[in-house]
Amino acid sequence: MLFLCPTFDNFHFISKLSFIRSKSQKNIPKAYKFFHGKQTKDFGGRMFIISGRTMLKKAQQEGYAVPAFNIHNLETLQVVVETAAELRSPLIVAGTPGTFSYAGVGNIVAIAAELAKSWNHPLAVHLDHHEKLADIKMKVAAGVRSVMIDGSHFPFADNIALVKSVVDYCHRYDVSVEAELGRLGGQEDDLIVDGKDALYTHPEQAREFVEKTGIDSLAIAIGTAHGLYTAEPKLDFERLTEIRQRVDVPLVLHGASGLPTRDITRAISLGICKVNVATELKIAFSGALKNYLTQHAEASDPRHYMIPAKAAMKEVVRKVIADCGCEGKL
Repeated sequence: MLFLCPTFDNFHFISKLSFIRSKSQKNIPKAYKFFHGKQTKDFGGRMFIISGRTMLKKAQQEGYAVPAFNIHNLETLQVVVETAAELRSPLIVAGTPGTFSYAGVGNIVAIAAELAKSWNHPLAVHLDHHEKLADIKMKVAAGVRSVMIDGSHFPFADNIALVKSVVDYCHRYDVSVEAELGRLGGQEDDLIVDGKDALYTHPEQAREFVEKTGIDSLAIAIGTAHGLYTAEPKLDFERLTEIRQRVDVPLVLHGASGLPTRDITRAISLGICKVNVATELKIAFSGALKNYLTQHAEASDPRHYMIPAKAAMKEVVRKVIADCGCEGKL
């Protein structure tokens, strides 16, 4: 058996090899056949890590959204994969640079692949709010096939140039690319954007941005924010409609934690195809964990005190899947 170091060139070789048609391979998931149109050899479950491109296009055609859940460790990965598999929901597992630094990109990809294989449930591992091409290259080499390049803090022309460089690179390896135009308020990792500095996406700029970059999906700013809302947000649905009329790629809604169901469903009806949720998951998980440890001061076994934390997070995942209208869509 040949073993290769995880360099980019070797990853590309394995990726090509893993897409060779195999008549002898059994138990290929129907959803995988849909997304790729052919059977493949199984390299340790990596065939279950897919690009987000076709997943979002299908959502766009059928009028639902794909949830992107930010994860941080084994337990949070287990919750989102298990719940999505039980509900046959398409799934994007997302991580910020801080998450990949904390848990390790190789570890996240390997665990996600093994969970996806064990549940017979293809999924996308997604880079959320990444800002550097070199970092993206390294993580693509590790097996990631869906990325978000965030140059929204740059001037418009510089944002286009950065995003175009990422698209040119990633599309060579069937890696889907999301980019952001406009800025959300709130905090993501160590980046804090004051509400007064948040910028809504300009519809005409969105058209130009998509045309000049060739991105697969566009994250827009229409009134949501990262983190918890101190007051109920007022989404600019008219702006969303104007953007949808000008661009044909799937649109992405960041900062969906805490949004009313009515706002999420309306946004989806107007063109949102991907809904990002992070803070709401962390609050449910940590809240249940703190409550358990308060009531069981003697607790020391994570196999016990993680159970209620995972259960609380699972309820949030189920609700988001219901709000996205994607149950049974895989």
